[in-house]
Amino acid sequence: MSRVVVVGSINVDLVVTADHLPRTGETVLGGRYVRHFGGKGANQAVAAARAGASVIMVGAVGSDRFGDESVEALASEGVDVSRVRRVDQPTGVALIAVAADGENQIVVAPGANATVSAQHAALAGLSGGGGVVLTCLEIPMAAVVAAVSTAVRLGMVPIVNPAPARQLPAELLAHGPILTPNEAELLATTGADAIEEALDALARAGARAVVVTRGASGALLADGPRRSAFPAHAVQIVDSTGAGDTFSGVLAAWLADGWPLPDATAAATVAAGLSVSRQGARGGMPDRSAIEAALKD
Repeated sequence: MSRVVVVGSINVDLVVTADHLPRTGETVLGGRYVRHFGGKGANQAVAAARAGASVIMVGAVGSDRFGDESVEALASEGVDVSRVRRVDQPTGVALIAVAADGENQIVVAPGANATVSAQHAALAGLSGGGGVVLTCLEIPMAAVVAAVSTAVRLGMVPIVNPAPARQLPAELLAHGPILTPNEAELLATTGADAIEEALDALARAGARAVVVTRGASGALLADGPRRSAFPAHAVQIVDSTGAGDTFSGVLAAWLADGWPLPDATAAATVAAGLSVSRQGARGGMPDRSAIEAALKD
């Protein structure tokens, strides 16, 4: 079975639906409240596991009820949680507003995620033998760099989902990760004003490839000078929360299984489209059979 190691965040998502997202200074009377398990790292781990990968989660939760339940939820998906630490901080929480059209706004309190260290992310005791290391920016940057450098040392493929968006250090890009930003994150990682300018800058800095998620427009793969567009899988949008995490997790699973990057991108694009058809970051994440069926269509 293909191996994916996810080094990232574990949160609980507190979600309120509303007719529209609040503007600055506006209070919106919301509708239904629901709690989901989340965190970009944990979501990506679940997406990869459902896509058929053998997944190890590396992260931290608090010694609280949210931490207990978050770890149990990951374990129930078949994710190896032996490297999830318990710390003297609250488990991370995300406050999410979801509009009638499926768009969302998210504010995150990192909590225990801020304690994930470079030493923790260096994956002590993990042997080589291929696979993928997937990480995101909801943990300290030192941990992200350590995860990527360890992936290279072990002969694994490093993927960085640069979200929440911030500029990426040269040390990170020099290791040649695959990046999976959305269009806004792509520009924010470089300070560029245009997509092509940003892609060129990341390539010069060392990124192996950049896969840009574009919502209803699908995805764009920039692999050196080549540009390949992948159309979105059309479904009725219920909740777009977690679509990017689904994309990154499935991309990692397909690459770990030995598929070329264009094929992995196609599978990830389809999976992200399927994921928005139900409420919650994980509610619509498809399993491998659903992804393969959609790819045939």
